Amino acid sequence: MISKLDLYKVFCMVGKHESFSRAAKELYMTQPAVSQSIMQLERELDIRLFTRTSKGVILTNEGRILFEYASSAMNLIHVGEDKLLKIKNMMIGDLKIGVGDTISRYFLLPYLEQFHKEYPNIKFKIINATTLELCASVKSGEIDIAICNFPIEDSALELRECMDIHDIFVCGNKYKNRCSRPISLEEITKLPLILLESKSISRQYIEKYMLSKGIKITAEIELGSYDLLLEFARANLGIACVIKEFSKEYLEKGTVYKVKLKEEIPKRSIGLCFLKSVSLSPATTKFIEILEHKTDI
Repeated sequence: MISKLDLYKVFCMVGKHESFSRAAKELYMTQPAVSQSIMQLERELDIRLFTRTSKGVILTNEGRILFEYASSAMNLIHVGEDKLLKIKNMMIGDLKIGVGDTISRYFLLPYLEQFHKEYPNIKFKIINATTLELCASVKSGEIDIAICNFPIEDSALELRECMDIHDIFVCGNKYKNRCSRPISLEEITKLPLILLESKSISRQYIEKYMLSKGIKITAEIELGSYDLLLEFARANLGIACVIKEFSKEYLEKGTVYKVKLKEEIPKRSIGLCFLKSVSLSPATTKFIEILEHKTDI
């Protein structure tokens, strides 16, 4: 049975051409099928829409009123379909990403740059927050994907690792000699520690690992910025726990020095997460493909 939407498509075409035969030709229908559709719509509305003449048909007064609204509606549908096609073909669209400041600076930027070169018409919306806040934003629909520190335990999220990272301790010149030989984790706790704030996943990972060894750590200084960890260590204010991969510039220049440990902290990773139950937009899918190609997820 022909749908109501199809009936209005036929109605608009007949109203446009004032002819059953020309409407039938444009719609790739038979003329009797077009005539039957108009008759069905008139029966359902209980009103006559066209007046039949020897030259074709003309809209009744009621038909003109309906045609004005129906043609506007059909035009809006066509505009909507056209926009969907443009989104599908990456001609327009949005990419909403959640990411922490550190990962944004030291990991994400090259991928955003490549994506923008390939798809310049896609608009970015970047939200900076902690890992826990980003996971909540993914689940609320505020962002499409989050790139953050692992481990994350949430059954609603699809998790994909992007890059291994290693937590290390670094110091400035003041502590360089003291930390030149391999020291134990217990000895680390006796030094003034500079750590990220307690709600960060990186801080929680270190604390959990230390506790698994029966060691409790406390911060002499707590900071909310990763870059400040390195700067405070450089200024000899204590021993900072940082990520080796994001501290290469400081380490290579000798601005800070890696503290040698008798037992290295196990590696972890950063990765992306998105809702399992929601289909990804074309822009999000393409961005993930770039990440997968570059990082071999």
